[in-house]
Amino acid sequence: QVQLVESGGGLVQPGGSLRLSCAASITVFSLASMGWYRQAPGKERELVAAITSGLRTNYVDSVKGRFTISRDNNKNTVYLQMNSLTPEDTAVYYCNTEPPIYYWGKGTLVTVSS
Repeated sequence: QVQLVESGGGLVQPGGSLRLSCAASITVFSLASMGWYRQAPGKERELVAAITSGLRTNYVDSVKGRFTISRDNNKNTVYLQMNSLTPEDTAVYYCNTEPPIYYWGKGTLVTVSS
């Protein structure tokens, strides 16, 4: 059974940075397009960033220029570097394939607040 384990969240002040990690026990991880998703309180889960097997990246407009998605196929891990965080980035962050086909992990909570 595939496991997706997110980590790296926490409380950060506006303007701060965090780096999220997601370890994915996907057999053919290197061939999978991966995505970071987030769900803010009272809102639908949304795709924030995605990276293909060929390292092509895509971002939702609200994070362009601030977030960077990357991957390490040797470690079956996908990362999300988040800079210039704002309170609007507060959410639980999840990873999955893009589009998502596996059960969701527990996510990691990011809280941006002064």
